[in-house]
Amino acid sequence: MFGANSHLAGTMAATVTISIDVMGGDTGPEMAIGGAEISLIRHPNIRYELFGEKDVVEPVLEKYPRVKAVSNFEHCDVSIAMDAKPSQALRRGRKVSSMWKAVEAIKNGSSDVAISAGNTGALMAMSKFCLRMMAGIERPAIAAIWPTLQGESIVLDVGATIGADAQQLIDFSLMGSAMARALFDLNNPTIGLLNIGVEEVKGLDEIKTAGAMLRELTLPGFNYHGFVEGDDLGKGTVDVVVTEGFTGNIALKSAEGTAKQIGEYLKAAMNRTLIARIGYLFAKQAFDRLSDKMDPRKVNGGVFLGMNGVVIKSHGGTDAEGFAAAIDLGYDMVRNELLKKISHDLENYEQTRPVAEQPSTES
Repeated sequence: MFGANSHLAGTMAATVTISIDVMGGDTGPEMAIGGAEISLIRHPNIRYELFGEKDVVEPVLEKYPRVKAVSNFEHCDVSIAMDAKPSQALRRGRKVSSMWKAVEAIKNGSSDVAISAGNTGALMAMSKFCLRMMAGIERPAIAAIWPTLQGESIVLDVGATIGADAQQLIDFSLMGSAMARALFDLNNPTIGLLNIGVEEVKGLDEIKTAGAMLRELTLPGFNYHGFVEGDDLGKGTVDVVVTEGFTGNIALKSAEGTAKQIGEYLKAAMNRTLIARIGYLFAKQAFDRLSDKMDPRKVNGGVFLGMNGVVIKSHGGTDAEGFAAAIDLGYDMVRNELLKKISHDLENYEQTRPVAEQPSTES
């Protein structure tokens, strides 16, 4: 163990403890520990629980004495491969892998939030198995931060639940609203259901049903806008866009691909003539800001929602600065009491549901 710092319950304002699977991602410990140092500089009250293979982690940790001083490190014999199937990863890595240990630290109370840049399916499977679902939530969601013309919004689900039904879309809406209040400091964030049109008669039955039910909700801090279309994601029409995981993941990957495409177009245009290259030099700062805004590795961190703990999935191909952004996101979710907000909203929702919609308690 390095520089042990015990996690003290009830002192969240003083200390936020973050567990990290340092073996995850394309570049492993160097990216994760480098990102941990960047985030530590921003938030000196962070403490780390680090999990990984000591032969590769300890030499890197020696290069970051500031991180080492506020970290506990635990050796793990198993690291989860990026291409491992979730079921295989769970069988092989349960209780022994760096990914499992990072998540289990939340359950054990030694960590407030877990972060990994590793295999998304494996991380979701381990998180569900270890932390279990929150009361009232049937399926999890992955929430992504989405850059918009208005600033940022939240989009969920981007890959956890394929083919969500109406009730699950309502659950996602409640969790997304709570996350927007925690992250954006909004009292009344707007919620939109992603659909093929804004008209109430359009869309799949489960989307229309969910829309009708959401329009009837009168919960404090919950503001249902209505249906939104694909181009509303970039416009920032609403603070939270809700969809099921199949559509959400395609939208996310399409946006990432489009950002790269535009970047290549700009690079080619700027190198085409001498005048263009000179112009680029004058506008370089603006182009760099645009690149950072559109790069999914920089706007980094998918929040796993619906479980009894906060888990953040970092982009596997990110760099240290991007990983720091994922840590920062986890830090904000803990400091702003995301789980408490979600639980509060779910309790309010259960109290307002018509008796016919509430699940039966009869055996």
